[in-house]
Order: sequence, then structure tokens, then C-alpha cells
Amino acid sequence: MSKEGEEVSNKQILFRDYVTGSPKESDMVHNDSTIRLKVPEGLKAVAVKNLYLSCDPYMRALMTKHEGDPSHIVPFTPGSPIQGFGVAKVLDSGHPNFKAGDLVWGITGWEEFSLISAPETLFKITYTDVPLSYYTGLLGMPGLTAYVGFNEVCSPKKGEYVFVSAASGAVGQLVGQFAKLMGCYVVGSAGSSQKVDLLKNKFGFDDAFNYKEEPDLNAALKRYFPEGIDIYFENVGGSMLDAVLLNMRAHGRIAVCGLISQYNLEQPQGIQNLFCLLTKRIRMEGFLVAEYYHLYPQFLQSTLQYIKEGKIVYVEDTVEGLTNAPSALLGLFTGRNVGKQLVVVAHE
Repeated sequence: MSKEGEEVSNKQILFRDYVTGSPKESDMVHNDSTIRLKVPEGLKAVAVKNLYLSCDPYMRALMTKHEGDPSHIVPFTPGSPIQGFGVAKVLDSGHPNFKAGDLVWGITGWEEFSLISAPETLFKITYTDVPLSYYTGLLGMPGLTAYVGFNEVCSPKKGEYVFVSAASGAVGQLVGQFAKLMGCYVVGSAGSSQKVDLLKNKFGFDDAFNYKEEPDLNAALKRYFPEGIDIYFENVGGSMLDAVLLNMRAHGRIAVCGLISQYNLEQPQGIQNLFCLLTKRIRMEGFLVAEYYHLYPQFLQSTLQYIKEGKIVYVEDTVEGLTNAPSALLGLFTGRNVGKQLVVVAHE
């Protein structure tokens, strides 16, 4: 660590400018900067060394300026480091809740070192008998998303029929396992035979299929759910959602977690089968994980227990080095990743 006040070099990935259509690596710019690792006097901030960065589909939405849209989405700032979830080590702190040496997860910058001005948004990591990288996925935002989306939004009951799209991703692989632990019947869709194999043989799904090999998604769902679907955990949108609506059972629930098939489209696809919401009395609800952070301690306790008992497994797709972060993020939108995509910036 540097002497007090000394500047150190700081590699960064900057957001170039707002994007329409599919983002490119050139929309994310490599930059060499400097940073002081001492928090300025009187500032309730923390200086951190970033260890792991998370690549998540929602980050695509932050690359677009939503003109006139009063949504919760605050886009990235052109010319500034990309912001996302990560795991970091505190080097210096002006905040009473944190001290040098603490490990944390939360929103940080895509850079080697960050000065985080609102550290109250960070979660302190106290349990380290698992890989620290798990706090970008299984024990971080994606894990909590799976937990609250399934348990709180879907109100599941034992024996129900559950369908998960993008099922091998950071969130989907956990939704399926939570559903199995509750005694549900679970089928997942993914985009390759390797991922289908993972769903069935590693994550314990009852069945799975490659949506790219199904010319008729409605027919495929009828094959896997002859009695219909009680719960759909929605990660993709578009034609998959349209087909699911036709196959939902009465009083089914749809938790809208993400719509990854739509993020790079300048004109999103319309949904044809919304009348099913009425005739089948389906509840379809979007949710934001940030509104459920108060449940994190409860989630952490139960999930750690599952890990210790070997009842949950987790697959990560790891790339080394900050310079490879843009490529890793873009790979999410072509399904290149297998499991939770993360970037190793530094080892503790």
C-alpha cells in the first residue's frame, strides 16, 4: 500500500458514450489513471482494492440514455469508469462501519482501485470459508435475486411445476435448485447442449432443453409440461414469454427478473398472448432486488447452510484481468458464458 497521500497507478475501463443496438468493445475504453489510496479528511468514504467484478445483463440497460423515462435506471456516465457489483478489500476508511482490511461486496468501479463515496451501500463479508468470488454471484446480488424472486414474488408451493429460462446463468441455476429444495418439478431452457447437460446433471433440474433446437417453443413447452406451468421465472422475454403464456396454468405466477433477448433491440418485440393473463388469472410481476436487501441476512444464513450440506452447487465462468472485462460482459448477450460470468482483477 502507498504512503499517505501518494498516488498510485490505476487501470480503468471507462464508458465511452451511450449505445443503441448491440454494444461493442469499443464502447468501453481502457484508461490509465492515478488515485490516492488515503480517504480525504472528513469524507465518509472508503478506498478499496477491487478483487472481482461481476458481469450482469442489467448493465446493458445502463448503457442507454432513457429519454423521458422516469424509470429507476440511472445510466452510466460517459467518460467515467463503468460501475457494477464487485468484491473488494478496504484499504482506508473514513466511515465508522468499515476499517482497513475489511472485505466487502457491492457497487464499485471497473478499475483496480476505487474511492467509494457511499459505502453504506456495501455489504461487509464476514464469512470467508467459501470462495470470495461467490459474493459476485451465489452469495451476492444474483443469489439474492434468485432467492427473493422465487420465494417472495412467486409464492411457490411443494409439487408445483416450475419453468426457468436462461437457466444456467448466474440467477437461473439457483432458482432451479431453490425450487428443487422446495419439492417442485423444474425444467430449464438454455442455449447449448453443454448447458442443458449442466442443468440436468449438475444442478438437478428434472429436465432441460436447448431452445435454439426448438422451432416451436409452444410445442416444446407442451412436451415438457403436459399439465402446464405454475411458476415461470422470466429471464429472457420475447418469443419465450409468448409461448409460456399459452402454457401457464390457472392462477400461475410469473416473476419478471430480466428480458435479455430484448436488451440490444432498438424496437423490442411485442407480446401476442397477454389475453392469457386474464383468462388464466395469472399474476405477472417485475421486481428489483434492491427493494429486498433487508432480506439479505436471512438469505445468507439459509444459503450458507445449503452450501455446507452440499445441497447447492454453483458454476462460475471466470476471466483473468481487467482488460478482458468488456469482452466478458458482451459475451453474456451471445450466451458465451457458462455459469456466472466474473472478472478477476486481483488476488487478495
